[in-house]
Amino acid sequence: MIALNTVSRRFAALVCATAALASTHAFAAYPDKPIRLVVPFAPGGGTDLVARTLAVGMGKELGQQVIIDNKPGAGTIIGTDSVAKSPPDGYSIVIATFAHAVNPSLSPKLPFDTSKAFTPISLIAKGPNVLVVKADSPFKSVKDVIAAAKAKPGKLTYASQGNGTSAHLAGEMFTNLTKVQMIHVPYRGAGPAITDLLGGQVDMIFGTAAAVATFVDSGKLRAIGVTSASPSPALKGVAPIGQDVPGYQVESWYGLYAPAGTPAEVIAKLNAAAKKAAASPDFAKKIEQEGLSIMASEPAELDRYVKAEEARWKKIVKENNIKAE
Repeated sequence: MIALNTVSRRFAALVCATAALASTHAFAAYPDKPIRLVVPFAPGGGTDLVARTLAVGMGKELGQQVIIDNKPGAGTIIGTDSVAKSPPDGYSIVIATFAHAVNPSLSPKLPFDTSKAFTPISLIAKGPNVLVVKADSPFKSVKDVIAAAKAKPGKLTYASQGNGTSAHLAGEMFTNLTKVQMIHVPYRGAGPAITDLLGGQVDMIFGTAAAVATFVDSGKLRAIGVTSASPSPALKGVAPIGQDVPGYQVESWYGLYAPAGTPAEVIAKLNAAAKKAAASPDFAKKIEQEGLSIMASEPAELDRYVKAEEARWKKIVKENNIKAE
């Protein structure tokens, strides 16, 4: 009996050692197939631009193609949930935005626990949102918008790339602090929202800098305010909305997450690739001119930043009685 037990223990140890060796080999070989980067918005918006630019650089560093998978809807919840429920093997990741930190406060019945469903990879960039109108709009300043909204309560409309996104909450904070009524019109991404703004179907959008910069530069849209506390170097002459609306401040951000349980070795490879891609001249050329500050952080920095944002917006959502609609 003793001999049999000894043999059994030795066999079990051999099995464990073999499994550990195979697992280590698998991590070392990662990635050996393309990686899916989920963008929880429709193509054509700022997040899509950031993700596609980043994916090219990450693909070069990892030696595998990083494929963009646009999954819009429900204020980023549909796309984000698809990654939360993916195998934690490093082959499905998501580019998270402002909504990632706000959705827990706006949508208490999320299909995932934000604090437990994901592993941080890197904080990529931060930047302001921009209040923009059509080039031929009668609104030339924030004061013009406030005056028109007070003169015609509930008539002006502002678009967003979805409920719970920075454009939505920027508008909600604006209406709450100025005591005006405007109608929020959510879309499945910044691309279709801006298309309707250009077509005159909506009056304005508090869009991310990455989404609206090209249209501002081309003269199709007019920027009349930034949501940051200070002016943006990329948007010279555009004053902070806070100058006319005391206490107003909203910041957009972009970060990468993998499903919870993704091995540390895989996260380290993804982080290294993301940091190199974000630090590349090509990424800087396409992103910095749009008012974004490149961060390219360690995983812990993304975790700290988003937890602080989640706590801040939980307080703001409650105090201002902001609803997901």
